[in-house]
Amino acid sequence: MSSLTKVAISPHIHSGRSTSGIMLDVLIALLPATIAGTVIFGLKSLLVVAVCLICCVGFEALFNIIAKSKRQTVTDLSAAVTGLLLALNLPANIPLWQCAVGSLFAIIIVKCIFGGIGKNLVNPAIAARVFMLVAFGSMATAAFPVNADAVSGATPLAAEKMPSLLTLFLGNYGGAIGETCTAALLLGGLYLLIRRIITWQIPVVFIATVFALSFLMKGFDVTTALSLTMSGGVFIGAFFMATDYTTSPPTAWGKVIFGFGAGLLTCLIRYYGTYPEGVSFAILFMNILNPYIIRWTRKKVFTEGGSK
Repeated sequence: MSSLTKVAISPHIHSGRSTSGIMLDVLIALLPATIAGTVIFGLKSLLVVAVCLICCVGFEALFNIIAKSKRQTVTDLSAAVTGLLLALNLPANIPLWQCAVGSLFAIIIVKCIFGGIGKNLVNPAIAARVFMLVAFGSMATAAFPVNADAVSGATPLAAEKMPSLLTLFLGNYGGAIGETCTAALLLGGLYLLIRRIITWQIPVVFIATVFALSFLMKGFDVTTALSLTMSGGVFIGAFFMATDYTTSPPTAWGKVIFGFGAGLLTCLIRYYGTYPEGVSFAILFMNILNPYIIRWTRKKVFTEGGSK
């Protein structure tokens, strides 16, 4: 039998990339949003980032020690990515002890208890943010930029009047640290696409779905649709959280379905749900559906013999 038709355990093709290398690229891609968040919300943003990073890495290292793991997994940088993503999804004025609780939930409950990287059912940063939205009232109040007169208030989706498109693009308005500056998130997303860390299907379909449904549901107003698409964490969710390898489909059509579903649920939650910002809940729900999407879209494998 030819070696080309030999049945073997995957993976069959190796790209040469390591987990730590991929995670390093994600950290690099998140740098523009981190820098923008620091400029917009001040140095207190760096405290939130530092606490989440230190706690996520520390909790994973501690878990490995207590569980007597064969190797220390913090070197793969996945805990650092979770910490930075969680921090960028939090307001700069959140109490630091809540950052530590959210980090504990993300790393221990969502990731390590299920077996570590590659075995978690949902994205740890997304799950922690949803947990904190439900558990802590401080998550409902957005920090305002350092040059604003007030210190806190509602996010744009909960406000009576949306900021201008330029303001939304540059991110100079109230919200989470890393979700407001569309320009920085686009820059990071393009870096991931160029480096081939992610593919275009999920972010493009996700963002396009939110725009199209916002256009249809808000009186066919392009400006309003663009405003709703550039706010509420759509870009950070589409590029950095919905594309998580473990909790999103590997197939092209699976990614399209995942992105469409996330966009659809985001709009439904925004317009009919209790929370004005539905991105986190939408991605979390699609994470749960991910095994079924994989089953629906996976390619049939033809091997010698087969079941009878």
